[in-house]
Amino acid sequence: MGKRNSQRKSAAMFDSDDDSSVTSSSTARSDLMSVSGAEDVQFVQDSLLDQALDALDEKRGSTREKALSSIIDAFNSNMQHEFVEKKFATLLHQCLASIKKGSKKASAKEIALASHAIGCLALTVGCGDNAREIFEESIRPLDESLTSRIDVSKTPSLLECLAIITFVGGNDQEETERSMDIMWRVINPKLGSNVVAVKPPASLIANVVSAWSFLLSTVSNLKLNSKNWQNSISYLSSLLDKEDRSVRIAAGEALALIFEIGVIDKFSAELDSASDTTQGSKPLESYIFLQGLKGKVINQCKNLSTEAGGKGSAKKDLNSQRNLFRDILDFFEYGYSPDISMKIGGDSLQASSWSEMMQLNFIKHFLGGGFIKHMQVGFLWLFSLACIWLLYNLEVMFTPSFPLLPWQTGK
Repeated sequence: MGKRNSQRKSAAMFDSDDDSSVTSSSTARSDLMSVSGAEDVQFVQDSLLDQALDALDEKRGSTREKALSSIIDAFNSNMQHEFVEKKFATLLHQCLASIKKGSKKASAKEIALASHAIGCLALTVGCGDNAREIFEESIRPLDESLTSRIDVSKTPSLLECLAIITFVGGNDQEETERSMDIMWRVINPKLGSNVVAVKPPASLIANVVSAWSFLLSTVSNLKLNSKNWQNSISYLSSLLDKEDRSVRIAAGEALALIFEIGVIDKFSAELDSASDTTQGSKPLESYIFLQGLKGKVINQCKNLSTEAGGKGSAKKDLNSQRNLFRDILDFFEYGYSPDISMKIGGDSLQASSWSEMMQLNFIKHFLGGGFIKHMQVGFLWLFSLACIWLLYNLEVMFTPSFPLLPWQTGK
């Protein structure tokens, strides 16, 4: 009886045809924060999260959507470690239930919100058993939802969620490659003989390439399958000629990453190690073909770095495109890597390779307004060190004004 009363209170809070309930609750929380101590504020936040979690049981879709939005806002505004410790499994399975409902019982918006909430949960728990559980429990529902292709508006959030949970909870390269394959099939599905292929929208292509590249940046030892790499590079090269600027930018970054991790160099090394002409013929053919593709890509980058405008929709992004492809050209021709410095309060985070830049930008995009908060409390820094720095020697210029590593502070 008590559980049901709690759910009714939660439903009353989130069940509204407008956003007044969410606004009033946010205002109430703000007022309480201004007059209460840190413990009182945490209590209010936990109470609001508990009510939102209860509201995920409600039948009305709009109620669940507002509850999920409230949960995501809470994760963005503060690190919810105490709430996650108590309600980790409940939140995970409630979000998965929204994804599993499909379009008949859950809207595309609800599925997208649930996916984002799972990604926030993964980043909050960090590498460990809980992250592993998130990955194992979520991979199949995400795959099935991406395969359904009924409403593409949910797809970007599903892709981002898949990328994040694999990044945090994947155990090995095979699992990362499985997730990358799931992403690739979104725009290159395996169709039967009687099924007509549907051309994916440009925005979907850009989302897939971005998420796929993010996971590629985490792979330390590539499998040398020349045919697959030739197809991938050829496809990405074809995207550089598309009208949509976001597609061209995503493809350009992916190509820079592929060449940074040494695809051609690895085939060159394989060619050098071939012991006879029979064994060496195929590596030689692959190497020559890939060199030709690289030359084509360089010419395309030159054109895009000096584009006069008029091609693509958002002209305000033209300078961003030019600068990006100039950076790519510098990398191809002179070996210069990008150098990005990001201010976090009074401190500075620096990334100096395509891999580091893409990882940083992807997580920053995913967290949105919550990125700075995550950095300032030190968790994302711990996460970066544990999952990125050991692989790619992330260069950091950092004088911490807050705890760098939680275990070094005795917490």
